[in-house]
Amino acid sequence: MALVSRVSGFSSCPVSSHFREDKTCWRNPVCSLNFTTSSSSPFTEKHSIENSGAEEVLKVLREKRESGGCDGGEGSCGPGNVYLVGTGPGDSELLTLKAVRVIQNADLLLYDRLVSNDVLELVGPDARLLYVGKTAGYHSRSQEEILELLLSFAEAGATVVRLKGGDPLVSSIAKCEKDETGIVFGRGGEEMDFLQNQGIQVKVIPGITAASGIAAELGIPLTHRGIANSVRFLTGHWRKEGTDPLFVAENAADPDSTLVVYMGLSTLPSLALKLMHHGLPSDTPAVAVERGTKPQQCLVFAELKDLADEISSAELVSPTLIVIGKVVALSLFWPHSSREASLLVEVK
Repeated sequence: MALVSRVSGFSSCPVSSHFREDKTCWRNPVCSLNFTTSSSSPFTEKHSIENSGAEEVLKVLREKRESGGCDGGEGSCGPGNVYLVGTGPGDSELLTLKAVRVIQNADLLLYDRLVSNDVLELVGPDARLLYVGKTAGYHSRSQEEILELLLSFAEAGATVVRLKGGDPLVSSIAKCEKDETGIVFGRGGEEMDFLQNQGIQVKVIPGITAASGIAAELGIPLTHRGIANSVRFLTGHWRKEGTDPLFVAENAADPDSTLVVYMGLSTLPSLALKLMHHGLPSDTPAVAVERGTKPQQCLVFAELKDLADEISSAELVSPTLIVIGKVVALSLFWPHSSREASLLVEVK
């Protein structure tokens, strides 16, 4: 049995939902866990200055700096600060107070595709925004260009904020080939290292990771006494241009652990087979969450053996997070019997 739900806004059952015109995926509706937002779309480039405008802004900053006595001589001023700010899984109300303060006081903000309009509305009236997001087949800026922009604006004395979905530094070990979940498998560590090597002070403001935020939204504890004693984060796309994380499946096939897969839509079919081959039960509960915590959130609950097919039927797209493990059955939205969940939590 599988349950697929696409919902919008905060409500109680029964749910009135707004679907995309090109597809719907609604079977056995469940309550929405999202708050209503005024934004028509959570992702946009409309606030961004034109790419050519970045150079003009940089020129103005340099001229202002020089007119204020920062001309490179003995009285020169130091560089500005760069803040790597995690914006969480999407809901702007999950931002930290420190993140809000820094966003409101920034001179320039470089933001990714998964930063919502609600977050961008917090930006101060005199600040400039520059979109540097990436999608499959389209990079608005290369990573090298992003690094140079951060450096150039900081050297011009600006307070620069790099907005990233989720948390900017939890584990910057993978290159986001297909999906920009940002965050646990993003480029924050590389940006910090580069800037610090150039003498720029970098301050990191953590955000809620997609795994933590989405799991909490669905009532799924990533660990639970007697059910799951550990959690493992896995990227579906490795840095060395590979696309198959199967080499870790043998160690990841632990029925007493929770597996969270980022950027795993394309590799899930082979990953699921490999996990089952190495001993993970085929009926292990699992859920795929597209655009988690956002008004467009779509949920697909299924057993591991059926998950890939159900995701395909629902036509989920990135960003989608996948959680595999017995703890998924503890969610109130797990479509199987409540007795199964109650049996899981019995003290062993």
